Amino acid sequence: MKIYSMIGSMVVTLALLFYTTGFFKEQRHKLVTSRVLLFFTVGVVLDCTATVLMILGSSQGELTFHGIIGYSSLLGMSVDTLLLWRHKLKNGSARPVNKSLSRYTRGAYIWWVAAYLTGGLLVALRHHA
Repeated sequence: MKIYSMIGSMVVTLALLFYTTGFFKEQRHKLVTSRVLLFFTVGVVLDCTATVLMILGSSQGELTFHGIIGYSSLLGMSVDTLLLWRHKLKNGSARPVNKSLSRYTRGAYIWWVAAYLTGGLLVALRHHA
């Protein structure tokens, strides 16, 4: 595994930790606090960084099966983070998120975790073959 891919793997795992923390805080309390936004925003920055590193470390180019899944999940989390920011700026922290935003957050997070797990599985299968 190239050094860029190894570092990218570590960075995307950090993104998972940040996304997961923000996700559970938002889902449990149904509020978009500054802390929730911090976790989601740092998660997106880490995810973008990891994506660039993995592209640099890939010998297969930018457009692979896992790449498409990864790009779409990054897009989903980026849109979710923007929607959460919009909610906070418009309503403050005291107003709970509506059901549609909460569902979108859940869907984007589940899709992102599926992409994370798929990436790990594809790497394991590639090294096994």
